[in-house]
Amino acid sequence: MNVVAALVVAITGLPALCVAAWYARYDDAHARGLALRWALMGLVILLGAVGLYFAGDSKGAATTVALVMVLAVNVLVVSTVLYMRRGRPGP
Repeated sequence: MNVVAALVVAITGLPALCVAAWYARYDDAHARGLALRWALMGLVILLGAVGLYFAGDSKGAATTVALVMVLAVNVLVVSTVLYMRRGRPGP
């Protein structure tokens, strides 16, 4: 069951990496900043999946990994929203 949970978490991190690749196609600084934030979200989720895998049957370790992952992703989401609100630089 632990392997399945880690695999599901890892799969849910892949769309964030796809969005990062999508934004990385554009050649302006704003798009690169968004791509970086999305890539970091995907990386945090994948690292959380690895942590869940290594936590094994320890409920305390799995809970700690999940909470740290959720906290890190939420911080990155707030960072992304604030970055998007700044908008693109003017001409």
